[in-house]
Amino acid sequence: MRKKLKVISKAWARSLMAGAWMLAAGTVAAQQLNYPARPIRFIVSYPPGGSTDPMARLVANKLTERWPHTVVVDNRPGGNTIIGTELVAKAPPDGHTILLASSAFLSTPSLFPKLPYNTLRDFTGVATIATSRFVLVVTPAMPVNNLQDFIAYAKSRPGQLSFASSGIGANTHLSAEQFNLMVGTKMNHIPYKGSGVLVTDLISGRVDLSFQVPITVISYITSGRMKPLAISGNGRAPALRDIPTFTEAGLPNFRADGWFGIVAPSGTPRFAIEKLSKEVAAILQLPESRDYLIKQASEPLVSTPEQVNALIREDIARYAQIIKAANVRAEQ
Repeated sequence: MRKKLKVISKAWARSLMAGAWMLAAGTVAAQQLNYPARPIRFIVSYPPGGSTDPMARLVANKLTERWPHTVVVDNRPGGNTIIGTELVAKAPPDGHTILLASSAFLSTPSLFPKLPYNTLRDFTGVATIATSRFVLVVTPAMPVNNLQDFIAYAKSRPGQLSFASSGIGANTHLSAEQFNLMVGTKMNHIPYKGSGVLVTDLISGRVDLSFQVPITVISYITSGRMKPLAISGNGRAPALRDIPTFTEAGLPNFRADGWFGIVAPSGTPRFAIEKLSKEVAAILQLPESRDYLIKQASEPLVSTPEQVNALIREDIARYAQIIKAANVRAEQ
């Protein structure tokens, strides 16, 4: 009798386990089918304007058109992007909170040893949106008309010129530090809370120059309110064909580039990551999306989640080298 009870108990336990597994599988399948189940928060760690906001809004608007729930861009600036980034790191990993990742996401690990999150551990890659070039622009009053003139002008005034960036550790900052190292200039860094807010000071001459993503300054270049000297990339940008590349301008080894992408909290279900990644890739292949990015001197960049993770690891290491060589400190 006891043996029969044991057999029945084991069979009953197996039946319960099988039922629980089927229930869990059914729940996951239902979640996958219904994702997204509510609006998605797309966190941008900068104020509205600048280069990051338009990238996020391009994707958010297209996803909203394709999905039954809206994708809402939520600007959370401050703390060198740490405030917005921490918000996503600690959000429920359910695919309904994502972060726009750019250069500061990659440089802060080298600048702030006590971050309230671990960039490699607490985030997972979802998709890339675009690559970004950088254009060196100076205030219109500066008496230079090409890159070599500017280098000579800056060298003759060590410590007198100021360059503006969208924040400590941003690509707009590190590009200028790399430039200083390469050509032997010494310029002072003035960090702002995003690229959008520094434009007025650059036009008025309160700061002298900046390395900027074209999307931020293209209208000021075409209207003559900023003077462009050179642009990064292997060839001229279709939207700014009159601006020579750094190679053409006599600085062939200067690399200033970056990318915009999307990351999510670690532990986000694979089905959510894959669906987001595939949808973003489809959006970037739309003619209107490609035209929009190209007109802003950017280029669409499609990547798998695995490729995004590889880019994150690679560029964290690359920015760490620049930060060390230039002795960049968070309190600058």
